[in-house]
Amino acid sequence: MFQNESRLLVADNSGAKELLIIRCLGGSNRKFSRIGDRVIATVKKADPHATNIKKGQIVMALIITSKKGIHRVNGNFVSFSKNYAVLVKKEDQQLVGTRILVPVLREFEEWGYKKLLSLTKEVI
Repeated sequence: MFQNESRLLVADNSGAKELLIIRCLGGSNRKFSRIGDRVIATVKKADPHATNIKKGQIVMALIITSKKGIHRVNGNFVSFSKNYAVLVKKEDQQLVGTRILVPVLREFEEWGYKKLLSLTKEVI
């Protein structure tokens, strides 16, 4: 579970390397976010050769993995070794990067992120 001031690594090739969560989206009283939720974040570390993402920029991100994990309907529990997010555009919720470098849950297809699954190598 992530709250304000939590740090995430970036799992796509957008140019950002590390994010700091500013706000958990989903209501004025929302305190926590988890896998599949969108957050507003600022870029803390970025690739110096990135063209469109710079350090200090405010971005929207989608959380795709967490150490806490997720329970599936069939009873399985899936957790990951690190906390990762991918950058999405604020206007149309499309992904900024063109590759996803970590495995992604298959539940993202049900949640409306089919493009996310097509950009990754491994679906869990």
